[in-house]
Amino acid sequence: MKDLIRQLLIEIGENPDREGLLRTPARVQAALRFLTSGYQADVDRVLNGALFTVDYSEMVMVKDIDFYSLCEHHLLPFFGRCHVAYIPRKKVIGLSKLPRLVEIFSRRLQLQERMTNQIAETIEQRINPLGVAVVVEATHLCMAMRGVEKQNAFALTSAMLGAFRNNPTTRMEFLELIKHRASVPAARELTANGFTCVAE
Repeated sequence: MKDLIRQLLIEIGENPDREGLLRTPARVQAALRFLTSGYQADVDRVLNGALFTVDYSEMVMVKDIDFYSLCEHHLLPFFGRCHVAYIPRKKVIGLSKLPRLVEIFSRRLQLQERMTNQIAETIEQRINPLGVAVVVEATHLCMAMRGVEKQNAFALTSAMLGAFRNNPTTRMEFLELIKHRASVPAARELTANGFTCVAE
């Protein structure tokens, strides 16, 4: 990888032998390994021992989970916060595992829409809850630094499964719990426009 990064520096018109760039290939390699470490993560190993049988059937939520990811189209960062909720059927998952799931799927080359679905579907498959809801709000540098260059725009995506999709009251309860943040208008729009929107 270091040889490829060195060649990339040459291709963009830089001199990889100048003092400031001598260690850049090694630094970029280490950064990319870290930022894409989700490919090596084993979801089952992460969740192993963290599933518990509990007589509880109300909503469980972890909100404002910070994440950083890389857009697969331009390899530029997108970052923001993720809100995750589910309604247990028989099993609950350790609360710390929900941010860990977000980390696993964000540390890959990603699309925000795919990442949102992957988090929700993994929870659904592993613990078979009555419903799962995931909302992701993110700033995309591929949109802020290039292209349309809209620095104040953010993307909002959601995945609603089971009770969150089928029961408007349950869905609204979830959205009410997260709407106090800056994305309130977009969160309200989710209920009317099919769960995906871009707000500016």
